[in-house]
Amino acid sequence: MWWTIPIFVSLSTFGSVNGILFTTSRLFFVGAREGHMPQLFGMVSIKRLTPAPAVIFMSLMSMVYLTSTDIYSLINYMGFVNWLSIGLSVVVLLYFRKIRPNANRPIKVAIVWPVIYTLGSLFLVVVPLYASPVETGLGCLIIASGIPVYIIFIYWKKKPQEIDNFLKGFTTFFQKLLLVMKEERRE
Repeated sequence: MWWTIPIFVSLSTFGSVNGILFTTSRLFFVGAREGHMPQLFGMVSIKRLTPAPAVIFMSLMSMVYLTSTDIYSLINYMGFVNWLSIGLSVVVLLYFRKIRPNANRPIKVAIVWPVIYTLGSLFLVVVPLYASPVETGLGCLIIASGIPVYIIFIYWKKKPQEIDNFLKGFTTFFQKLLLVMKEERRE
C-alpha cells in the first residue's frame, strides 16, 4: 500500500499541470481575439471549437521549459513570472478603484483584500530577487521576450509589404494546417 500516495500525488500534479496548460492557452486566445497577440492564437478549430493554436503553442513552450536541467531553477523563474504578473494585475485593480471609483463592477470586495494580496505578491517577488537573482533574471528575460513579438505583430501597423505578406502567409498556412478560423462572435 506504500505506493498509493506517490501515485495519487503524481495524478494530482498531472491534473494541475493540465489545468494550467488549458487556462494559460485561453489567455493567449483571448489576448489574440482582443488584438493584443498574433491573430493565429485567436482562432478556433472548426471541428471542436477549441483554441487549438494557443493550446499547441503552450504545449510547445512547456516542452521548451522541460529542457531545463535544474527543476529548482525552473520553479524559481516560473514562480517569479507568475507572481509578478498576478501581483501587477491586482495593482491595476487598485489603480482603477482609485481613478474610477464609480465604475460598474460585477464583484466588489473591500479594499483591504486586494491590498493584502498585493503585499503577499510583493513578498513572493522580492524574496526570489534577493535569494536567486539569476533565476529571476531569466524570468525577466522570459517576460521581455514578449516585447519583440508585440512590436512586430501588433504595435507596428505600417509594416513593409514583404513583411506583411509573410505574416499573412504564415497565418494562412497554419490556418490550413490546423483547420482553424476566427471565432464568430454572437452579438
